[in-house]
Amino acid sequence: METFSSFNAYIQRAIVDYWDQDALTDYQGITLQFHDVARKIEKLHILFENSDVKPGDKIAICGRNSAHWAVAFLATLTYGAVAVPILHEFNGEQIQNIVNHSESKLLFIGDYAVKTIDPEQMPALEGIINIPDFSLLISRSERLAYAREHLNLMFGSKYPMAFRREHVNYHQDEAEELALINYTSGTTGFSKGVMLPYRAIWGNIEFIISRLGKKIHPGDNLLSILPMAHMYGMAVEFLFAFCHGCHLFFLTRLPSPAIIAQAFADIRPALIITVPLIIEKIIRKRVFPKVQDNRVKLLLSMPVVSKKVKDRICQEVYNAFGGNFYEIIVGGAALSKEVEEFLLSINFPVTVGYGTTECAPLISYCDHKEFVAGCCGKPVDRMEVKILSNNPQHIPGEIVTKGCNVMQGYYKNEEATRQVIDEEGWYHTGDLGTMDAESHLFIRGRIKNMLLAANGQNVYPEEIEDKLNSMPMVAESIVVQRGEKLVALVYPDKDEMVSFTQEELERIMEQNRNTLNGQLPVYSRIAAIELRDEEFAKTPKKSIKRYLYN
Repeated sequence: METFSSFNAYIQRAIVDYWDQDALTDYQGITLQFHDVARKIEKLHILFENSDVKPGDKIAICGRNSAHWAVAFLATLTYGAVAVPILHEFNGEQIQNIVNHSESKLLFIGDYAVKTIDPEQMPALEGIINIPDFSLLISRSERLAYAREHLNLMFGSKYPMAFRREHVNYHQDEAEELALINYTSGTTGFSKGVMLPYRAIWGNIEFIISRLGKKIHPGDNLLSILPMAHMYGMAVEFLFAFCHGCHLFFLTRLPSPAIIAQAFADIRPALIITVPLIIEKIIRKRVFPKVQDNRVKLLLSMPVVSKKVKDRICQEVYNAFGGNFYEIIVGGAALSKEVEEFLLSINFPVTVGYGTTECAPLISYCDHKEFVAGCCGKPVDRMEVKILSNNPQHIPGEIVTKGCNVMQGYYKNEEATRQVIDEEGWYHTGDLGTMDAESHLFIRGRIKNMLLAANGQNVYPEEIEDKLNSMPMVAESIVVQRGEKLVALVYPDKDEMVSFTQEELERIMEQNRNTLNGQLPVYSRIAAIELRDEEFAKTPKKSIKRYLYN
C-alpha cells in the first residue's frame, strides 16, 4: 500500500487517482466527485491568491457537516493556510471569541451559525463566506470583493482548455508546520486552541490507512455522523474516507436516532464511527426488548441452541446498522459495560478507541478481533504510552503519551501548555488508566472527576454511573459529592416515564439505589438519587459537562 511523507500528498493523490469517482454527498442532496472537489478547491485557491490571504494565515470554518464544509477545509490546508474549525453548536459569542483569538482572516459560515454572529464583533476579519454556495456575505477588502465577483472569469482564464488532473499541485507541508488550531469544548468550560502540526494529522491518517485500508476499499460508502470540527469525526470519518478514495455521506442535519437508522439502511456504510450514546440508544431501544423476551432468554440458556440464537441476534443487530460494515469503532467516551458485554457475547464486530484533541486524536486502537472487554485498544504507531503508577497493570495512574500525534501546544497560552506537556515531551492526558501485559489500555476515569470518600478511598464516579445507567428507567446519570455523601443525579428514560407517576418513579429509583449499593463497596455507596426534568448539557462528543453539576 502506497504511503506518503506529507498530509497534502495524500489529498493530492486521492484526487488524481479517484478523479471520476463519487467523493462527497450531502445525504438526500448534491454529490461531488473527486474532480468536482478539485475544481472547487482550485477556485478557492484563486480567491485566496487574489485577495490578501497568504500561506500561514488563519481561516475559520463554522457550520454543520456538508460537502462544502469539507471543500473549504481541504482548500485551506492545500493552500498552506491554517484551518480553524469551529463547532456549529457554539453560540455566537463563542464563535466570535475563537475567530478573534485565532486572528482568522476569513470565516466560512453555514446557514444556521450565521444567524448567531455579529460581524462587528470580529473587526479583524477581511471577509465572511457562505458555506452553501461560497458567496461573499461580507467583505472588508476590495481585492477580495473583486476576486469573488470575477472568480469564474479568473478560473477560465487560468485554465482555458479545462482543469485537469495534471493541474492539481498542492502546498508541500513540512512536519512541524502548523496545519490547524482546534478549539476544544472540553468538560471544564474553558476552550483552548490546540495547535496541531501536519505531522500529527499525517500520523493519524497514516495509521488508520495502515490498519483499515485493506478492510475498507476505495469506492466504499461511509457515513459522517460526528461533527467534523471535532478531531475524532474529522480524522477517522472525513480525512480517512477522502484520502482512501471512499464515498462519504454527510447527514447535514441534527442526527436523531430515526434519521441515523434510515441513513444506515440507505447508505450501508462499510465502517461505522460513533460515540457510545448513539450505539447505546439503538441497542437499548431496538435490540434489548427482543432479547429480554422470556422465550429468547430460555433459548439462550439451552447450550444446544444458544449459538444459533446468538448468531441470529448478531445478524439482526448487524442489519440495524446497515448490514455491510467491517466493524463499529466507538470513541469519545466509555461504552456502557452492559451494552459492551452483550455485543461481545454475540460476537458482534465492535471495538473501542481512545484519544484526545491534543493528539489529533488517536492514542490507542485495536481491531475488533484483538479487542478485549473493557479496553480501548493498544498504543497506535509512532506513539508511546505509559501509566504513572508503581503497578500499572493493577493500580490506576495517569495516562501519559508522546510521539508523532502530540500537539505543539495551546495557541497563545504557554502556561496551559506547560501544565500538560512536561520537559521530556510527555503529554499528560488527565485520564486514569491501567495497561495489561499485552499493552491493552483500560480507562479508569478522569483525575479531575475522582472523588475522595470519607475514609480516604478514591471513588471513580464513572464506574458507579455505568452500573446505574443499566438500571430500570435510567437514561443517564452523574455522581456528585455533597459534603461527605455521594448523590446520583438521574435523567429518567422519557419514553418509559409517561407510564408512571412521579411517586412510582421515585420508588423505582429508590429500588435502583438499593440494588446499586449492593454492588458497591461501603465507601462508594449512594446516599440519594435526585431526578432531573431535563437532559444533562453535553459536549459535541456527547460527554456530560460535569463541571455544571458539581
